[in-house]
Amino acid sequence: MGLGFSRADFERSTSEFSGGWRMRIELAKLLLRRPDVLLLDEPTNHLDIESIQWLENFLSTRANAVVLVSHDRAFLNNVTTRTIEITCGQIYDYKVKYDEFVVLRQERREQQLRAYENQQKQIGDTEAFIERFRYKATKAVQVQSRIKQLEKIERIEVDEEDNSALRLKFPPASRSGSYPVICEDVRKAYGSHVVFDNVTLTINRGEKIAFVGKNGEGKSTLVKCIMSEIDYDGKLTIGHNVQIGYFAQNQAQMLDENLTVFDTIDRVATGDIRLKIRDILGAFMFGGDASDKKVKVLSGGERTRLAMIKLLLEPVNFLILDEPTITWICVRRMY
Repeated sequence: MGLGFSRADFERSTSEFSGGWRMRIELAKLLLRRPDVLLLDEPTNHLDIESIQWLENFLSTRANAVVLVSHDRAFLNNVTTRTIEITCGQIYDYKVKYDEFVVLRQERREQQLRAYENQQKQIGDTEAFIERFRYKATKAVQVQSRIKQLEKIERIEVDEEDNSALRLKFPPASRSGSYPVICEDVRKAYGSHVVFDNVTLTINRGEKIAFVGKNGEGKSTLVKCIMSEIDYDGKLTIGHNVQIGYFAQNQAQMLDENLTVFDTIDRVATGDIRLKIRDILGAFMFGGDASDKKVKVLSGGERTRLAMIKLLLEPVNFLILDEPTITWICVRRMY
């Protein structure tokens, strides 16, 4: 129940559940085994906020050793007490949670830089002395001593830092009206089951709105009403000159499977951005020959990343994103 199942679900066949709910069943099976070590790779991908909070508490208080791979910063901080960084071919082990690790990593690099700069100054001064007095007989002993000192110095290296970033601007889009979406007494029901009722809201231009709630409460259903993908009761108005960019949960399945990765993006890119398609694909982990793959051979996560790139390059002024972070993490920063 902590993972979101009701008692009525207990007797249902697993075939009745979606892929995300089946993942929860698999997670529940692991937790119930009480193993000595839990290896969890992105366990929160298919969980809602309440289930994530329950899982955080379970792992913190009832699990044994846990090895966790996650891009959810809050989840890492609430569960883990040790952070192992893997970067640029090196591994660094910190006995602290993620936020503390970030501070210590910065301090470590600053210390390395100071030590490196001091050593470089010392080496420079020594080399200058050797070069200046190399041919003076009266300084021969000192010169040889300095040369031996240089040979014995253990050179300080500064950890390589991954500063890769994708700087991407949305294509210019025309200005929308002041109210992109207006809902008045919107209602959606399937037979006797009422998903939501009396939804009255106005979304203003420039606002960033989050639909939150447990799985099955109707978040995606409301989005589908806005997109006119399903029927509903009440009045729902899309504002003047609104150009919608929609990322659905099944967006990856809507790609043309016979196109290559490159051609998929080439068809939506316009202007100068077309000259940077391969750079963009590389930043989203489609570098080299991967850009020539057909969509039909891509994994689910790869298709999701490709669908996101496609959306980012379309000239829209109203974005609707339904679970955009599941199965893909691509770049550190995006502008």
